[in-house]
Amino acid sequence: MTGFDLGIFDQAIRSYAHFELPRSPIKNVHHEFPPGFSLLGDHFSPVLALLAPLYWVWDDPRMLIIAQAGLFALGVPVVRSIARHCFADATPSVARRAADGAGLVYALGWPLLNASYTGFHEVAFAVPLTLLMLERGLARRYGLAALWAALLCMVKEDMGLVAGLFGLVLAIRAHRSDHRTGRTVGIAVMAAGPLISAVVITWFLPAMGSPAGYYWSYDRLGAGPGDALRHILTEPWVVLQVAFTPAIKLAMLAWLLGTLALLPLGSLTMLLAAPLLAERILSDNPNHWPVINHYDAFLWPILITASLETLVRLHRSRPARRGARGGRLSMRWAVVAVTLSSAAAVFLGLGILAYPDSWRPSADKRALAEAAERIPDGATVEADNVIAPRLTSRADVVIVDGIPRGADWVLMREKERAFPFAAVAEQRDRISLLLAHGYQDVWRRDGAVLLHRVRPVPVPGMSRPGPGSSPVREQVPSDVGRNLFQR
Repeated sequence: MTGFDLGIFDQAIRSYAHFELPRSPIKNVHHEFPPGFSLLGDHFSPVLALLAPLYWVWDDPRMLIIAQAGLFALGVPVVRSIARHCFADATPSVARRAADGAGLVYALGWPLLNASYTGFHEVAFAVPLTLLMLERGLARRYGLAALWAALLCMVKEDMGLVAGLFGLVLAIRAHRSDHRTGRTVGIAVMAAGPLISAVVITWFLPAMGSPAGYYWSYDRLGAGPGDALRHILTEPWVVLQVAFTPAIKLAMLAWLLGTLALLPLGSLTMLLAAPLLAERILSDNPNHWPVINHYDAFLWPILITASLETLVRLHRSRPARRGARGGRLSMRWAVVAVTLSSAAAVFLGLGILAYPDSWRPSADKRALAEAAERIPDGATVEADNVIAPRLTSRADVVIVDGIPRGADWVLMREKERAFPFAAVAEQRDRISLLLAHGYQDVWRRDGAVLLHRVRPVPVPGMSRPGPGSSPVREQVPSDVGRNLFQR
């Protein structure tokens, strides 16, 4: 649980709770956004305002962890309902086993595990809303399906593309079943979803202060969307070149689909994953390629639903040889998918819960927590990324980064590399610089160092973003994007 992203969202939801636009000093200062910049200019996630009342009960970032766990848990009965819709024609015992198995695979899913490990993110809403949209579509409750699709568009600016493809799938299936209402609703959602995304990206985000091209991570395709489109139209093979190099991108796709025994590929619902996957495999940003961040949780409802739809097709099939029943084939695939998915969850962290040491923080993190208690309420603080959320509810906090900010207190480590520093030597140099320019070492233990500013001596390189500040992008360390499982 770190300043990026738990601390950022904690500061934003606290702003909502005070009936203000969502703002985060952690985000703004580190990326050099002007003072007062709203996170609605960073990503379109107005749905997060629904969490504001929770902060009237308990003003603490742990409330977001609880809320995310609850939102993920809401998906269990919805997944069970999806399974029952898919296996509606099967015997009651088969339908029950399908619902039980689907609920278990979803709840123990490695994408949800990773998302929880990294703290909090708007994916907390994307997961249940996507499931509710898919479930109502299968139930042919088209009005409610469209409602959930509309709410999904409020989670992030790109989710309108997912909603649009849901509308396409809904229209195709309604046409095959001769459901005129479903076809009409599907076509409407298919048009509205991408339109919402287009309006948000081209008008709303810039109106909220989003800098042009700040999140463009597709320079191998072109310098901007227009240039990329021309490049693709004139040299379409460039898409394959970018999508499959470096090889970690192929490994990511293999992991995503392989851990469910390739079952998602047998369903039309898999189309909904296309924009989310394209954003990652075409990206130049190495952070998008591994499978240890929250990005895969956006895909998890789609992958689970598509797998169930493929399983029911296998269940209904009747292979010719020896009159084997389709149910046996679907059972074999289901067992393989459950086994692979469970093994992936254990490998990516579920297994460590069985070890007592995994429940205890390391010595340096315990020292950071103890040092944080020594910082008075209302102080300005530059804090190590891992300890920042412990201070955001009672202090003016930014993370300590490559630029001194002149805070009253600085809490950092000198023995373990901390984000966003590239090496421990940089952290030690920072401590030496501050001690030589007005700061005093007031507490030190197990690599954690707490400094207090006792003289207003100018620190070389010190700055804080002003009204005319130009945002800067995160510098990705050279070792990111080489290992599929590197945190």
